[in-house]
Amino acid sequence: MTLELNRSNQNTGANQDALSPRQAVQPGRSLLFGLEMDGMRMADAVERCSQAIRTRRPLLIGVLNAAKIVNMRRDRYLCDALLDCDMLLADGQSVVWASWLLRKPLPERVTGIDLFEGLLDLAHRNGHAIYLLGAKPDVLAALEQNVRRRWPGLRIAGRRDGYFGEAEASAVAADIRASGADMLFLGMASPKKEIFLRRYQHDLNVPVLHGVGGSFDILAGLTKRAPTGWRRLGLEWAYRLLQEPGRMWKRYLVTNTAFIGLTMIEALRPSPMLRPISNRPASPPSNINVVTLKSS
Repeated sequence: MTLELNRSNQNTGANQDALSPRQAVQPGRSLLFGLEMDGMRMADAVERCSQAIRTRRPLLIGVLNAAKIVNMRRDRYLCDALLDCDMLLADGQSVVWASWLLRKPLPERVTGIDLFEGLLDLAHRNGHAIYLLGAKPDVLAALEQNVRRRWPGLRIAGRRDGYFGEAEASAVAADIRASGADMLFLGMASPKKEIFLRRYQHDLNVPVLHGVGGSFDILAGLTKRAPTGWRRLGLEWAYRLLQEPGRMWKRYLVTNTAFIGLTMIEALRPSPMLRPISNRPASPPSNINVVTLKSS
């Protein structure tokens, strides 16, 4: 079922006023595709996280790529999860290119994995504690081993694989809170990550919350990331396509074509600012078709 963001389903109790065209954009942010994007470089993002730790004020980080922009048009739950974020960064180079075409330029791409590594550097330098949540147990073990090798002495306050059910979620949240972690990294797929954060983020007592998706697999050594040259040219997607052509060609063809179309529409008729539906349930209703999407 396709969901229009300016229209609600009466069965879900959604707020009819899902669009807010007159709401002012915050300083330092750009309104793109209906979302307020933070115009930050990597150093700025890391410093904001450092400030959140110093003040103990929660900072929920979101990263945006072309696939999410396309899918949020038909997945209200994904859209609201992006709107919940306190800091929303351009993970995909295509989003940065689009921002320049739309004359609302973002300074650079800040990928989820690069920010993950930057925050591990910060934790290592300043003695902050981290919590790792997600992936399979063997992947999590390999990740922890590699993290300890690369950042010796880094404080890992806790870890938990991502294969837990509804009945265990509250116990996982309690363990995170008891750990005293300063940063929580979630290597979980959507929408499970968003559901967990929606329910428990205010109870975790963790200042920095960052959903890193498949980054656990990369740092664990299971998945190879594109070489630096490819990344600088914004061709990381092409490198992944070469690795898995049978699985990825259709996804990239459909998503990239749709994103180009949305960018053209945005140039002609900019989207008004979106705002989250305040009474959205903690879990997607059974009559909502939720898109399962891994974060970058």
